[in-house]
Amino acid sequence: MKNLLSQLNPKSLKLIQSIGVLAQSLGMKAYLVGGPVRDLLMGFPNVDLDITVQGPGIRLAEAFAAQQAGSQVTRYRAFKTATVHLADGSLIDFATCRKEVYVKPGAYPVVESSNIMDDLCRRDFTINAMAVAINPETWGQLIDPFKGKADVKAKRLRILHDQSFLDDPTRILRAARFKARFGLSLEAKTLQWLKSAVKIKVLDTITPQRYLKDFNKVLKEPKSLDAIKCLKSWDAYRG
Repeated sequence: MKNLLSQLNPKSLKLIQSIGVLAQSLGMKAYLVGGPVRDLLMGFPNVDLDITVQGPGIRLAEAFAAQQAGSQVTRYRAFKTATVHLADGSLIDFATCRKEVYVKPGAYPVVESSNIMDDLCRRDFTINAMAVAINPETWGQLIDPFKGKADVKAKRLRILHDQSFLDDPTRILRAARFKARFGLSLEAKTLQWLKSAVKIKVLDTITPQRYLKDFNKVLKEPKSLDAIKCLKSWDAYRG
């Protein structure tokens, strides 16, 4: 998988290489993670750049911005994340690797700094739980603990564990979004766990505002009507 990063457009590839070199010089390990890795595997070269760091993500963002003329940094210290605004208007998100604990269904998680494996374990679906190393010494190595690459190839949507929809009910709306956007099929157990979560009214554990926030993302999908049909078929539509 060492040529996966070479599928990036030239501008993004240059930026990723710079971040990887900088991370290594600072004693950190940096990764392209989540959606961008998924999209590259699906053949999309123009992806958002989401960087996760074993180490202080804000520090890496600040060091990178200092090398980019005209760039600015927005820091979110409570979440250990930052966004670098480049002079051309593009954005790069930096996050510290973290693990999450959900104290009750629908609650926001308690987070703490951790490593890349813990960070991937907290994610929603296998296709979003992959990372590619960008440090020079490990350049291009794919980290895929849940076989997300195989699910991308099979056009299959699969959650990581049976508590996933209970921990974060908004993943039900995300399932509809990804299913419609990429033409995926829900893996049998994933569909079973989703319907079971809906049946016990797990969506009632989140506020209407939180549901609406994620539902608005559904409406912005190119195939939003297909996504809404999914929600209705699962009895998860709150119109």
